[in-house]
Amino acid sequence: MKSLSLLTCGLCLTAFCCTGVSADEKAKIVFISGSPSHGRMHHEHRAGNMILAEALNQSGLDVEAELVPHYGYPKNQSILKDAATVVIFCTGHRGHVLNPKLDEFDELMKSGTGVVMIHWATEAEKGKPGEKFLEWMGGFCDLNWSVNPHWTANFKEFPDHPIANGVKPFSINDEWYYHMRFVPGMKGVTPILSDLPPPESLRRPDGERSGNPSVRKAVANGEKQHVAWAYQRPEGGRGFGFTGAHNHVSWQDENFRKVVLNAILWTASVDVPKGGCPSPAVGEEQIKEHLDK
Repeated sequence: MKSLSLLTCGLCLTAFCCTGVSADEKAKIVFISGSPSHGRMHHEHRAGNMILAEALNQSGLDVEAELVPHYGYPKNQSILKDAATVVIFCTGHRGHVLNPKLDEFDELMKSGTGVVMIHWATEAEKGKPGEKFLEWMGGFCDLNWSVNPHWTANFKEFPDHPIANGVKPFSINDEWYYHMRFVPGMKGVTPILSDLPPPESLRRPDGERSGNPSVRKAVANGEKQHVAWAYQRPEGGRGFGFTGAHNHVSWQDENFRKVVLNAILWTASVDVPKGGCPSPAVGEEQIKEHLDK
């Protein structure tokens, strides 16, 4: 298996050869991968990021994706310099890679850099982490408010937003967190993927991530739940939260993948093609590459 750093170089070289555009003219996209947290084919932070980075670097668009060559927050923080957006796929809550770096990362966000957080990375501790997540991406997964069941979501309608470009209705089973904690009045937030979870998604007793009176009332009232959303910060900069991707095989779904790729482009202030970000199909061989040991 190729090393992460070599793969990153190869991906960047591929993008250069395909587009003929110098790296200086491209929007820089940095991927941060959390340490392994689950068993094989679940929470594959690094392998999932690799699939997205490779698609971006082969898209022919003016972007350059770089993966931090180790688990966790960059040891050499120069990789974040001039980043147009940062994609984070990692363990959440107390184990979040940003917890020790909140102030540093906040400076990056205040400079207008975008951020994309995937699955458990959307979950923040109450207090300062949660407050910062609201500032950066308009919402977060909040214990004793949000829930994390596995269920089949059916996405049939999409907003008039660049992230929805080229996305067609799709249905997929994953661990879709829902009942997020959003900024007051949802100001600046555009829901991208929404559906009404089935009652059985709340069959577990109340608990930190399993249920609570507020979420039960919302579902009983027929309120659609937003599992992916875009956020335009009032002071500049963009954020995107995406609660799926527990199941690594979900990346094989073209529309699932397209939503996240489009969001990465949008948060990097790169025009999203009308048909969405192009990406090759992810076959059985590719989905099993670069898995955590």
